[in-house]
Amino acid sequence: MAKLFIVPTPIGNLGDFTYRAVETLRSADVILAEDTRVSRVLLDHYDIKKKALSHHAFNEKHTTPEVVRMIGEGKTVALVSDAGMPGISDPGFYLVRECLRNEIDVECLPGASAFPVALVCSGLPCDRFTFEGFLPVRKGRATALGALADESRTMVFYESPHRIGRTLKDLASHLGDSRKASVSRELTKKFEETRRGSLGELAAHYGEKKAKGEFCVVVEGRGKRQH
Repeated sequence: MAKLFIVPTPIGNLGDFTYRAVETLRSADVILAEDTRVSRVLLDHYDIKKKALSHHAFNEKHTTPEVVRMIGEGKTVALVSDAGMPGISDPGFYLVRECLRNEIDVECLPGASAFPVALVCSGLPCDRFTFEGFLPVRKGRATALGALADESRTMVFYESPHRIGRTLKDLASHLGDSRKASVSRELTKKFEETRRGSLGELAAHYGEKKAKGEFCVVVEGRGKRQH
């Protein structure tokens, strides 16, 4: 049956791809990829011969009508991101919404995503949490941080290597430098690392060194303490 499949991809270690995901991509008529060069590495590793078409944040509103048309004509389409679950800080939401609006079936496969790994590994409470993704870079940043000052749930953020020092400093300033936190980078890869401490300690550490890799920051909620 023609439909849209959402297929999560490994966040680092290619061995984390599921058998069902491989079979879905092999059987799809069309694969949509955030960056076809990145996806080609994964497809070649699993001997998936299908050509990947570009579908990313800068062209999704242009390409989505064509994708909807293809599925409507009977083709099966699979959407992948560079790493992790499409739609989670990656393109996916817009295409899913438009498919549903056109009464097209959407099926999402389970799979890898960075923030649950970092959250559980942090040692902070994970029974209730809020995923904040990337903080605003400029406009609205202070407002977003201020709104989180009274958040009682554990908070999870994504950050890039060139902004991690600034973000930890800003979090310490708005939430308190004694707030417990963890910083994970390169999850599932060879140089995977999770550093735990107070926001003040982590801000000092990453403010003094050149950071590499993709980061996930986990911060305890206000009034939360481990038991």
